[in-house]
Amino acid sequence: MHTTLESFDAATHDRLAADPVRNTIALTSLDRVRRLPDPERPPTLITFHDRGQVIGCLIRTPPWPFQAADLPLEAVDLAVRTAREIDPGAPGVTGPKDRSVAFATAWGEPFRETLATRQYFLGTLVPPDVAGSGRMATEDDVPVLGLWLKAFTEEAVPHAPRGLSAEETVSTSLGLGNGLAVWEMDGTLVAWASASLPQAGMSRIGPVYTPPEHRKHGYGAAVTAVASRWALGQGAEHVLLFADLTNPISNSIYQRIGYRPLTDCAEYVWKR
Repeated sequence: MHTTLESFDAATHDRLAADPVRNTIALTSLDRVRRLPDPERPPTLITFHDRGQVIGCLIRTPPWPFQAADLPLEAVDLAVRTAREIDPGAPGVTGPKDRSVAFATAWGEPFRETLATRQYFLGTLVPPDVAGSGRMATEDDVPVLGLWLKAFTEEAVPHAPRGLSAEETVSTSLGLGNGLAVWEMDGTLVAWASASLPQAGMSRIGPVYTPPEHRKHGYGAAVTAVASRWALGQGAEHVLLFADLTNPISNSIYQRIGYRPLTDCAEYVWKR
């Protein structure tokens, strides 16, 4: 159990960076904690060792669930005992389905699945032929994107914890150097996609949002391609995204512009 991020980084940095695709969420969330620390909500940081070697880790950055992507399956019971001792108020767990369901089952409380996603990686980018044009967002776009983020959250992840206001979240993302792409049609914003600043050669796309009145025109695919191109231009070797498995349209759209399926993931929260 690590009481400082410096101690955790010393033990895990090379391990997480060696597999940035699997550890995408850990890399981006830990980068945010480093640059925007919140003394009121410190992260929970646990490493697992075997004969002096680090073999995995478990992370939680409040108010979000535990991240189980690097959790060794053989250490699930130990992980749960430790996590329940130091972070009993955690709301749930997320990660590759085999690890997250094992952790949720061992936790010992009734749980429910709140999100089922498929992780995709970008092969060869194939931008679609769509009317309009794309560009990177600026602070002038923050009010509109704040409204869109609020709408996206209510529609796609209504169970997500609340923190900063949607507008503050968008402005903070810009300030952290993330790439926020927008698609315009006749001077009107019609779609938006974000890409994280690359970490260990990895960038992750999301959220992607098109207001209902502008859907079914290909704008979502077009703006995702813009954000993906930005990530590649920033040096990302691995461009990733997660798509909701209950939305077959988005899954097919991403594949048409060059994304390939990789891993199924799930989020579980305790029924309290």
